[in-house]
Amino acid sequence: MKISKSEYARRRKQLMGMMDPNSIALIPAAHECTRSRDTEYPFRQDSDFLYLTGFNEPDAVLVLVPGRRHGQVILFCRDRDPEKELWNGYRSGPEGAVNEFGMDDAFPDGDIDEILPGLIEGKQHIYYSMGHNDAFDRRVMAWVNHIRSQIRTGAKPPGDFTDLAFLLHEQRLFKSAAELRLMRKAGEISAEAHCQAMRECQPDRFEYQLEGTIARTFAEHGARFPAYNSIVGSGANACVLHYVENRDKLRDGDLVLIDAGCEYEGYAADITRTFPVSGKFSPEQRALYDVVLKAQLAAIKKVKPGNTWNQPHDATVRVITRGLIDLGLLKGDEKELIKEGAYRDFYMHTAGHWLGMDVHDVGDYRIDGKWRQLEPGMVLTIEPGIYVSPNNTKVPKKWRGIGIRIEDDVAVTANGCEILTSDVPKNADEIEALMAS
Repeated sequence: MKISKSEYARRRKQLMGMMDPNSIALIPAAHECTRSRDTEYPFRQDSDFLYLTGFNEPDAVLVLVPGRRHGQVILFCRDRDPEKELWNGYRSGPEGAVNEFGMDDAFPDGDIDEILPGLIEGKQHIYYSMGHNDAFDRRVMAWVNHIRSQIRTGAKPPGDFTDLAFLLHEQRLFKSAAELRLMRKAGEISAEAHCQAMRECQPDRFEYQLEGTIARTFAEHGARFPAYNSIVGSGANACVLHYVENRDKLRDGDLVLIDAGCEYEGYAADITRTFPVSGKFSPEQRALYDVVLKAQLAAIKKVKPGNTWNQPHDATVRVITRGLIDLGLLKGDEKELIKEGAYRDFYMHTAGHWLGMDVHDVGDYRIDGKWRQLEPGMVLTIEPGIYVSPNNTKVPKKWRGIGIRIEDDVAVTANGCEILTSDVPKNADEIEALMAS
């Protein structure tokens, strides 16, 4: 299950169709990143580059030149080198870039300084996202300045720079049928990992052991890497939104919050579940959990074409504020408390974000200052939570240190939405039954 060569070609054609006449686009690949001394982190391709090419090698450069008679799609990449490939793995080389990945033309990366200025010269617009890759920014400016230095000989430097992200990220926001298939698979694998963590959870084990369960299940199902650093926070650690130390012992009577999702063929899943270490919710834990679940279900109902991005979040705010009032953690009129933002002491983040190749994926949330409407093909997370700080002396002690979040991945469809991560239980009774089994 992969994105086809023809779909990559359609993506490039669509992007070039949005570019102004007499323009060129430059999209650099990612670099390998040093972990320590002579070891590197596992390579992860730049998402924009991967979206347009499927080419998973470092230090390449994609060049799009709409209307070029000798080929509109050009790739500069590492040349074949048997000795280096013996040590560090296979390279496609320029020939492979054309034959395997559908490029119109390809050259060794060592030729880029000689060839690329000639492709840029005479173009009115350069589409390139400055400010994300300092080293490549300097190279681009060096090529442009070289052309400027040749003005007296008739050279024509580019007229302006345009941020490529303005076009490309809007394109990435809308997922194709093939992309949605990959995201469903990522959701299925991630759901199984969460279920397995619930089965293996026991008091006196450690958070990092559940993290290991998650990682192992990802790999066993064909997803070698997580889409982001997994969060396994038990007890009061669940009240730290981006807790990633994952080092404490699981204690009987506590909850554990796991926020984890795999990356499958370049696409991310993002699931959060919260469950009792002992397998049984306490009355206070269950009361807050049911409020969060009710808020999430209310938000999911708002995910449909024509509704705006903020409507699911607003639904969670109303449900959570009412729930906190009913439980005595907030006091006052519901509408006034919402207006004052009183709920933010317990619920301090928005209800979700775009999801795709990046876990916090690209795409604008507002258009001309207004919340954008949801449309088919968009994918977002829905993740309300309640976090009662252990230091919150305004509430009775029995509530303190309880942190709960429930998160699913939701695709907007023509008639409503599809939950891509529904294979992991979230009803409290279902969680307890799974853990008991």
